[in-house]
Amino acid sequence: MCIRDSNRPYSGVRSPIAVGKFDNRSSYMRGIFSDGVDRLGGQAKTILITHLQQTNRFNVLDRDNMSEIQQEAAIKGKAQRLKGADYVVTGDVTEFGRKEVGDRQLFGILGRGKSQIAYAKVALNIVNISTSEVVYSTQGAGEYALSNREVIGFGGTASYDSTLNGKVLDLAMREAVNKLVNAGDSG
Repeated sequence: MCIRDSNRPYSGVRSPIAVGKFDNRSSYMRGIFSDGVDRLGGQAKTILITHLQQTNRFNVLDRDNMSEIQQEAAIKGKAQRLKGADYVVTGDVTEFGRKEVGDRQLFGILGRGKSQIAYAKVALNIVNISTSEVVYSTQGAGEYALSNREVIGFGGTASYDSTLNGKVLDLAMREAVNKLVNAGDSG
């Protein structure tokens, strides 16, 4: 599936929007040995903020760095005039997984291959701040594969690639934001 880019020219009104909680609700990195820090949810939230801003349809309001922003305003001697959002985007990573698949040719003598595959699915909810009503929901999914092949001892072998998490989250988030933008553009 080709993901259409929502970063096309737009000169209309930009809606003020804030990003609320974004959690990892998948089973990935949530086992008994987990340290309790939601790295996947935090990474997804950062990607979401970037994609929302890049659509040119929203003024994304930063609520995570309020103390740092307040400190900088104080250093500059300026009073803050914070803007309120009309809507808050909340969401979850609903599915996330990784797997490795491999094959061998003639018991590995002629060659072997290995693929790392990551899959992610995210859900976004647009919430009206006045009524707490969820006015729009959408989902996005992405899959990313990295493959290497070795033939008669030549070629590379694939080791664990930690960047796959970000790549697959980016694909899933891009699809969800594109659906959000397309719904807004169509009324």
